[in-house]
Amino acid sequence: MRAPKGMLDVLPPESARWIDVITRFASRAERFGYGLLLTPIVDHYEVFARVGATTDVVRKQMYDFVDRGGRRLALRPEGTAPVVRAYVQHRPPTPWKVWYLAPNFRAEQPQAGRYRQHWQLGAEVIGIDDPDVDVEIIELLWGFYGELGLSDVRLLVNSMGDAETRGRYREVLLAYWRAHETLLGAEMERAEANPLRILDSKRSDWLDMLERAPQLGEYLSDASAAHFERVQEGLQALGIAFEIAPRLVRGFDYYTSTVFELASGALDAAQNAIGGGGRYDRLAQEMGGPAAPSIGFGSGIERLLLACDAEGVLPVPATQLDAFVIDLVGVADTARLLAELRESGLAADRAYGGRSTKKQFAAAGRSGARWAVIIGADEAKRGVVAVKFLRSEQPQCEVRREEIAAWLRTRKDEAPT
Repeated sequence: MRAPKGMLDVLPPESARWIDVITRFASRAERFGYGLLLTPIVDHYEVFARVGATTDVVRKQMYDFVDRGGRRLALRPEGTAPVVRAYVQHRPPTPWKVWYLAPNFRAEQPQAGRYRQHWQLGAEVIGIDDPDVDVEIIELLWGFYGELGLSDVRLLVNSMGDAETRGRYREVLLAYWRAHETLLGAEMERAEANPLRILDSKRSDWLDMLERAPQLGEYLSDASAAHFERVQEGLQALGIAFEIAPRLVRGFDYYTSTVFELASGALDAAQNAIGGGGRYDRLAQEMGGPAAPSIGFGSGIERLLLACDAEGVLPVPATQLDAFVIDLVGVADTARLLAELRESGLAADRAYGGRSTKKQFAAAGRSGARWAVIIGADEAKRGVVAVKFLRSEQPQCEVRREEIAAWLRTRKDEAPT
């Protein structure tokens, strides 16, 4: 038996990196005032249909099904729509600032760092229209990558404008696509339904056509232009370098105003986006809720770790055991000692199955533990344990049995010599 195509097992010690990434993100989000939100993996199909009927996610990639009650449900393909559904359902006070950790599911061809089940970290601010909030959400993600040690990251920003902007630009862009109908071929139907969707295509034979397409920034309303200018000023004030990317429209129909993407220069250009998001000011109303202008982002963990590997940061950690208990005589004190070490905050383990002394020491060496704590008949009689340093040349020593947990804790952070 094997895992389904595009769905991966994450085993230790690799999974320790996941814990590290998630812990760092949680800590940073909490410092910014964001609380954790957990939403169901399965939600109503209509929740995700709001991301856009013209997007590949809805048209081709969603895992949807009818349950025993005749309800059409879907596995979560992205993180924002369930957050907005939760807001509409529960109506928390605004601005509502939340972060999430979630597996997403898309029936697409697996790519480097993007699988049919992929995990995403994200954050959303719901219920406020303020360019300073746009800057804050970008700062949250930008600084997170810096804390991981990533340095080869580009921030791309653009504005999708407001309803006035989009109305004017749509007509101009649609006329341009119609002039290139032969090149677009079967995709002309998609262009008619949503002209902006063509802009984020990666097709090599369209590059010249896309480069010459009218730019959205040329049609921004005065209000949209002022909002976007304020975002740029805020990023500059924080020293966050950015590039304006006129063709950046992101992949979902709900985006309005500010959109952004962070790309790793250490990855292949075709799959180098490690995070991104933008403002979505109408989605809550489309789900039946009150007006709630909002902004957020998502960052896939798998591709983020590929970027870390490419830059040589955040390596897979060694096993972080402090002590490995070796029982030479089968005394009942072994289980008590192991429990005491663990309850005192130390990471400790032992061999099971009545292994020989030789095999216990071999297991201790494989464990990556710093110390072997040895209980023998003579030590037990004298009320001591022997401590052998497994990662240095220090000589073996003895410590009183009742003091061993404290003794190890005081030396836990010392560098081996």
